[in-house]
Formats: sequence, C-alpha cells, structure tokens
Amino acid sequence: MSSSIISIQEAELDTAIDSAATPVLFYFWASWCGPCKLVSPSVEWAANNYGDRLKVIKMEVDANPQTVKQYKVEGVPALRLVKDGEVLVNYEGAITKAKLAALLEPHL
Repeated sequence: MSSSIISIQEAELDTAIDSAATPVLFYFWASWCGPCKLVSPSVEWAANNYGDRLKVIKMEVDANPQTVKQYKVEGVPALRLVKDGEVLVNYEGAITKAKLAALLEPHL
C-alpha cells in the first residue's frame, strides 16, 4: 500500500479524524478477504490521485470491532467517506477505479 494510506487501530481513530482537514476515506479490509486484494489497488490509486483533497485510512476489521460496529460494516471490503462526522458514501464489495472515482468526486 502507498505511504499516502494511513493504517490505524481503533485507539488512533479520533486523532486521525480530528486531524483531517479533508474528507476521510475509510478502507475496511481483512487479510483473509479475496475481494480486498482486488480493491486495494483502487484505494491506493484514490490516495495517490486525490491525496491533496482526501485522507485515506486503512483499518483491518478483525482487530477493530468497535469501529466496524460504529461504521456499520457488514462485509469487506468496505468503504466509508466521512466528512465532519457524517458518512457521505457507504459502499461494500469490490469496486473499480472508475466507480470509486464517481463515488468520491462529488464530495471532494
């Protein structure tokens, strides 16, 4: 994953969100998840292409159950775009770069 993607744990969540001057894209994933391996390049692409307008945070679901519950993640891969504490985009499942761009651009 790109250095522009920040991997965090639940204990770091508030600091990561509070320090964000831009919308935050949460990428919820799991090591055992095949579709996550397909989505990772698209998330990296978003971090590299929208890094000036978007903060990308990667969080492993098994180790962070409270955040998974807070963001109502029911399956992985899952994406949540959050701005000012409000979830603007809620997406679960595999996604292409084009579809990810279409979901993000109206909010950036």
